[in-house]
Amino acid sequence: MMFQREIQKYLKDHGFGSFAPKVVLFDMDGVLYDSMPNHARAWQEAMAEFGIRFTAGDSYATEGMRGVDTIRIYARKQLGKELSEAEAQRMYDEKTRLFHLMPQTQIFDGVIDLMRQIKAAGLQIGIVTGSGQKPLIKRLTDDFHNFVEPAHIVTAYDIEHGKPAPDPYLKGLEQAGGLNPWEGIVVENAPMGVRAGVAAGIFTVGINSGPLPDSVLAREGADIIFPSIREFSNHWKDLLK
Repeated sequence: MMFQREIQKYLKDHGFGSFAPKVVLFDMDGVLYDSMPNHARAWQEAMAEFGIRFTAGDSYATEGMRGVDTIRIYARKQLGKELSEAEAQRMYDEKTRLFHLMPQTQIFDGVIDLMRQIKAAGLQIGIVTGSGQKPLIKRLTDDFHNFVEPAHIVTAYDIEHGKPAPDPYLKGLEQAGGLNPWEGIVVENAPMGVRAGVAAGIFTVGINSGPLPDSVLAREGADIIFPSIREFSNHWKDLLK
């Protein structure tokens, strides 16, 4: 098995006896869609309107968290304000508005091929996103209806504690039929998302589609790192051998 060493390390680190995947849980932005550059720009513009300094690097470092959580953290640090959920949601709505003024982002090359292989192998597919943008969530159900049941999509509305807490991925396992951590695979591009997958005890594949070095995802505990979803698709069968 090409990835035997990585799998054995995963089992040892978590104290599990076997690796028997039954579901693959995908993050959305930066994994399924090439959407992070637009998100970064929308975040910068929206935060500036409210007097918060927010860089493109900040958007990648916090990607995967619930948007309202990100806003509340930065408002606390920079403005000394404790925002309510409703106040942060109003700011997030402005970020959403700006994002949807931009051209629609494309599905990454390799995503559909990978999902076909996963389905052919008899595994379920779920999507776990920190997004609360309803148009994006609807797009997921439209674009991937051949592979993903709507009931297997976890969004910001389904959990109280977002990434980097393990809750979103634990919810993904629950929705897939109450599966155990060693029965799942997480596919993530963001440090916070990788941390969430690892904290949930799930074998976590890092897809480094952004500007951060591989070492950032490795430090968060990614079990394997690929430079693109296409490369992961090319090696999918090696992971199951």
